Amino acid sequence: MGTVTTSDGTAIFYKDWGPRDGQPLVFHHGWPLSADDWDAQMLFFLQQGYRVIAHDRRGHGRSDQTADGHEMDTYAADVAALTDALDLRDAVHIGHSTGGGEVARYVARAKPGRVAKAVLVSAVPPVMVKSDSNPGGTPIEVFDGFRTQLAANRAQLYIEIASGPFYGFNRPGAEVSQGLIDNWWRQGMTGATNAHYECIKAFSETDFTEDLKKIEVPVLVMHGTDDQIVPYDDAAPLTVKLLKNGTLKTYEGYPHGMLSVYPDELNPYILEWLKS
Repeated sequence: MGTVTTSDGTAIFYKDWGPRDGQPLVFHHGWPLSADDWDAQMLFFLQQGYRVIAHDRRGHGRSDQTADGHEMDTYAADVAALTDALDLRDAVHIGHSTGGGEVARYVARAKPGRVAKAVLVSAVPPVMVKSDSNPGGTPIEVFDGFRTQLAANRAQLYIEIASGPFYGFNRPGAEVSQGLIDNWWRQGMTGATNAHYECIKAFSETDFTEDLKKIEVPVLVMHGTDDQIVPYDDAAPLTVKLLKNGTLKTYEGYPHGMLSVYPDELNPYILEWLKS
């Protein structure tokens, strides 16, 4: 574990496990979490011989709580600073939710030779918010509601998201994991309120259409049809259409946090795709 300092002096915390000569897998977490959300994936791929790396986005987890920079251009620049510092080449960048947007923005701008493949899981691209150009999107009022609740009682909001729609624990017959709920809350409360507040705009209103069009490397797009956070129909199928070399893997009835609920199914599939 260590930190990388970006051009504006922000310390970005990261984990870096595994052989230095192993292919790097870089994991990008969702809002409002941290690198810890990737425990099930990092351990699995470490055991497969990969070098696994995950960072805390600025304002999240153990990275610096900055006053500004809580938007996708800066997030991507922070990732570039990390990959430059570690001199990562032929890396696979794997992003969940907001992290999927971060991956799209970074990979579209990455230096030649830095990226071999990318994986977007339950990811926010192409764009979440409803507009004339995105009529199937989520109304802005939903995100305004998140901001209002976050400002009023962030701790309660995080309990409600984790125990409800994020993992699909609000569905009839769901097998609820209190550990996942508590860990989600713990990660969220470690970060900064201002960063989480501003990140809502970053993940909901950023349009990744042009980023997706620019990406040349193979991209695996994975999404559950019962995603209550990033609705399937307005995300994965549209993303794949914009990619030059995209593969869509749909999981019927799976929730937004499917990587944590079904790691024994998703991890081997990602491994198989990486080796293909």
